[in-house]
Amino acid sequence: MHQLETHHLCYTVDDRQIIQDINWSIDPGAVVTITGPSGSGKSTFVKLLAYLLNPTSGTITFEDQPLDQLDPITYRRAVSYAVQQPTLFGDTVRENLEFPYQIRKQPFDEQHVIQALQTVDLGAADLDRQVTSLSGGEKQRIALLRNVLFPPKVLITDEVTTGLDNDSKQSVHKMLDYFNHKYQMTVIMITHDDAEINAAEHLYELKAGQMQEVAKHE
Repeated sequence: MHQLETHHLCYTVDDRQIIQDINWSIDPGAVVTITGPSGSGKSTFVKLLAYLLNPTSGTITFEDQPLDQLDPITYRRAVSYAVQQPTLFGDTVRENLEFPYQIRKQPFDEQHVIQALQTVDLGAADLDRQVTSLSGGEKQRIALLRNVLFPPKVLITDEVTTGLDNDSKQSVHKMLDYFNHKYQMTVIMITHDDAEINAAEHLYELKAGQMQEVAKHE
């Protein structure tokens, strides 16, 4: 069974067809990379997958159920979308990492959070740091962790490593590998980064609103 699948997916704005008849699927636990020129529809495509936009025509199914028959809040917890520009709130790292527990009405599990911080080369001492003291790379890592403290079935990352230094990129990759292997979390990664494209297990290119698989050359 495919985990996420699109059937003749189209998305049009003001008579401009941004997504054109995409038939595509991803299996549970896979790590897929999507690349393509700016303006080719990559972010639109994953926003459709994340149920942040509704298709003009065609369907998306998750675990064989059409998206429009699923509860959006439950679905967005199962399929989480992480953006390029992280938004942290409150004063401290702790407040940001308490948030996923609060919305689920669960007690804060500090040990679990510290273990998660270690997957991105941070630790217990960072919990009470001021958000304003964090570097751009640290902010991105905290924002990503907030998405995965309760591991989603699918994590979509939309150019989350753009503008990060190599150490921060490596920390992000380490975290994605950890959650992919430990929780079989499916990862859909949009990127322009040459190293990430070269390292891709499954690579797709979105061009002029159409998707094609890119053959990997050994």
